Amino acid sequence: MIAQDTLVSFIRFIEETEQLKSTLRSAWTATGRHESTAEHTWRLALFASLFQPFYPELDWPKTLLMCLIHDLGELYGGDISAAALPDENEKYREERHAVEKVFGLLPPDTGKRYLAIWQEYNDNATPEAHLVKALDKAETILQHTQGKNPDGFDYAFNLEYGKTLFGDGGPLSALRKLLDERTAGKIGK
Repeated sequence: MIAQDTLVSFIRFIEETEQLKSTLRSAWTATGRHESTAEHTWRLALFASLFQPFYPELDWPKTLLMCLIHDLGELYGGDISAAALPDENEKYREERHAVEKVFGLLPPDTGKRYLAIWQEYNDNATPEAHLVKALDKAETILQHTQGKNPDGFDYAFNLEYGKTLFGDGGPLSALRKLLDERTAGKIGK
């Protein structure tokens, strides 16, 4: 049986994370509006799930949870575009503070587990983190090529964005090749 105070903490956490629905990213949807961090997160998790047969050795419950929580650091300070990234250390400190705050709403064991998985992602410390990081970049690049972007959008940025994460010689390398071809098609227009 689950304790009432545990359920209350779950509800508080989910209510707090609702803010990601209104946290806008620098990417544009196909209809020409800014996407939210929540939309990006959902699509990243869905994208990752498609790769399960190609990486059966991964811990898939952890991988999908990592997808779902990877951007919770944007909950209070918003998204900072990688193209306009100021100081990476400052960004990390702000996001770490945000996740400590939001994970603090959870029961201590759950909060510590979520924080450890978030940190694992940020440190690119495991094969699960590496896949999620690569697919996070891939989803962003895909959104850039799929979105109805404003005039002057910098498609060339995609060609180097996260490139080092895709050198597995397998599915990620093949994915990157396709994404680069899509980007090149946008630049050539």
